Amino acid sequence: MSTPWDSNTRPPHPKMGASAWLRVLARGMPLGLVVFGGLAIMLLLRLIERPIFGARRPVTPYITLFVCRSALVLLGITYRMQGDVMAGPGAVVANHASWLDIFALNARKRIYFVSKAEVAGWPGIGWLARATGTVFIQRDRREAASQIGVFQDRLALGHKLLFFPEGTSTDGQRVLAFKPTLFAAFFAQGLRESLSIQPVSVVYRAPEGGDPRFYGWWGDMEFGPHLLSTLAARRQGSVTVIYHAPVRVSDFGDRKALATALEDQVRSGLVRSLQP
Repeated sequence: MSTPWDSNTRPPHPKMGASAWLRVLARGMPLGLVVFGGLAIMLLLRLIERPIFGARRPVTPYITLFVCRSALVLLGITYRMQGDVMAGPGAVVANHASWLDIFALNARKRIYFVSKAEVAGWPGIGWLARATGTVFIQRDRREAASQIGVFQDRLALGHKLLFFPEGTSTDGQRVLAFKPTLFAAFFAQGLRESLSIQPVSVVYRAPEGGDPRFYGWWGDMEFGPHLLSTLAARRQGSVTVIYHAPVRVSDFGDRKALATALEDQVRSGLVRSLQP
């Protein structure tokens, strides 16, 4: 579970026989129908919702919840939840292991991801991210002031903003150091005094007998082969989302102390859950 790791080591992709391709079709076709059908309905509803409610989105997030819950069911991945979801607006921070995080974290509660701007241009994932209200940010200090303004506006609307402070995804077996730069925005006047942050651990368990990193998607791994491996699995594993107690930003003296405290909670949740 230590932070140093070889990010270039990849679990091998299984060989795809006829039965594997049948599983891909049996899972992939209904999954695609639900995901992209839900996306189409969401976009149509946004044509009505946006002029009336703006960024408040009182209806379309429930479509996201339905799609994400249904996706995990169709994939055959068991979903579990521990702890209580924070009430009211605020921020959420979680470890990042896979593209499946989108489904796992959206399956329980309405949240809005905060993502690097490049994701908006990714086929498939980028379309879903834009449709579900993801906040795209530039990793540029010159943009910090405007980004704080965006965070304040979205939080004022009652949105829960979800951040991945590791800055990258992993193999799902560890939590990398949280980057404290991200947390500077939380100490801005108008946020620090009122903002609470809930740490969340996302824990994947591989199919029985499979590589523990089976669901991990990181580095330069291609999305297509990883999706096929997931769809083709003879058996599926599980994902557990652990909600830890929220913390108040005002209880910490600086961004580094806040980042360390949240990182410790997320890592301890992962370590405890992965123990035999």
